[in-house]
Amino acid sequence: MKIPGPDHPITLEPAAKRWRAKFAGHVIADTAQAIVLREASYQPRVYFPRKDVDMAYFGRTDHTTHCPYKGDAAYYTVTMDGQIAENAVWTYEQPYPAMQAIDGHLSFYTDKVEVYEVDEAVAAPRGDTHTHFSPDASVDEIARQAGQAGGAVRVDEVVQHTDSGSGTSQREHWPANTEG
Repeated sequence: MKIPGPDHPITLEPAAKRWRAKFAGHVIADTAQAIVLREASYQPRVYFPRKDVDMAYFGRTDHTTHCPYKGDAAYYTVTMDGQIAENAVWTYEQPYPAMQAIDGHLSFYTDKVEVYEVDEAVAAPRGDTHTHFSPDASVDEIARQAGQAGGAVRVDEVVQHTDSGSGTSQREHWPANTEG
């Protein structure tokens, strides 16, 4: 085990903005609690809390790697809509003491999974994280609320409620607006 220092610096800091990971056109991770790890001259890596990652599309693999600064990494393959990204996700399940902040977090290879910072002004134009429409809201009411939110219905929220290909939405279901 090595300790980060001047010859091999590693910094961990809470991300200033919301982050998402997308695979096969579907958001598989969404968090406002990401950690950005900067290590020596390597590209910064974003670590997502496991609670904010949809693990339903992940399969554990036998692949492992060892980092003398962080510990042993375990890997997952992502499978969705017939697309497969082998060993695209890693996690340090028992990171060394200097890296405890990434315990319970996952990171993605950005050449296999799209990882991006979310502009909250676009994702939540009114400053809230979810737009809540009444189940019986009319098109006019939605349009009025959209006008207050900067002129557009938040497409981002609608996308989060679409079918991920598994027959279920990516977020909890909206309440029904009709009686069946």
